[in-house]
Amino acid sequence: MHYRTLGKTGIEISEIGFGAWAIGGDAWGPVEDTSSIRAMERALELGVNFIDTADVYGDGHSETLVARVLRGRRDRVVVATKGGLMGHHRDPRREPVYDRPEKVVHAFEESLRRLETDYIDVYFDHIWWNDQRETDAFLTAFARLKQEGRVRAVGVSTDDPAYVEAFDRDGTLDVVQLDYSLLNRRAEDRVLPYCQERGIGVVVRGPLRMGLLTGKFTSDSTFPEGDVRHGWPREAWYREQLEKTERLRPLTSAERSMGQLALRFVLNHPAVSAAIPGGKTAEQVEQNVAASARPLVTDEDLALIEHVTGEAT
Repeated sequence: MHYRTLGKTGIEISEIGFGAWAIGGDAWGPVEDTSSIRAMERALELGVNFIDTADVYGDGHSETLVARVLRGRRDRVVVATKGGLMGHHRDPRREPVYDRPEKVVHAFEESLRRLETDYIDVYFDHIWWNDQRETDAFLTAFARLKQEGRVRAVGVSTDDPAYVEAFDRDGTLDVVQLDYSLLNRRAEDRVLPYCQERGIGVVVRGPLRMGLLTGKFTSDSTFPEGDVRHGWPREAWYREQLEKTERLRPLTSAERSMGQLALRFVLNHPAVSAAIPGGKTAEQVEQNVAASARPLVTDEDLALIEHVTGEAT
């Protein structure tokens, strides 16, 4: 495993982290807690020291599972969690739920309780739209939490360049979490250059395009009820992205699977600190972690990638 510094924070994290959305159990199909625990344990055994979760994943269940693997090793694991969607995901009108710093601090303290810790390494604003009242509330709360020593770094989870800049208006933004992959390269236009210029750490979610870039799905694949991908096979964009994935298959080999190519691609960008693919089993984790030691993306690889995926998707 290779490690990188998370922007200007000085925090060292594994370039492959563990994304803990799926283990919440409410969005990615069936998952057993015992399998989730074993997946995280295996990740730590293989050198992963960075786990990313959120209060909204399984309505807090993901955080409680993360807490179980932190016991006895809290000082050796960099933990990121997110707040801001709890309440919003039940109210599609997007009325300001976090319009005061006290509400943000309360959500933070609830995450502390579930994670069984007294500090968070990286705490993200999980609201990706730019509502002035909520942005102000988070910035005020984050400054307070950092001053109190309960947060080491703060960030925002968004793909919106305007929101990144709004959140960084005082130059206090430490980390951005964004969607970036071989099949979604929009971040290359503005957000990644902005972060690189200002020393802001970048954590990539969706590096496997929610499983598409593992190369295991076809037009005949189906997803169970309760899986966020359930309706994908009916969508034209799904078939288009499957076709692009197949066109990238010549870049794979016995030494580098499709998923590992996808992870190496996002790690190739100089602004990126880490990728956080999800994993529900130890076997999935082993495949993801192995990407750290797989062949780097070459100029020849990039030429084909540009030919297949050059237009932002």
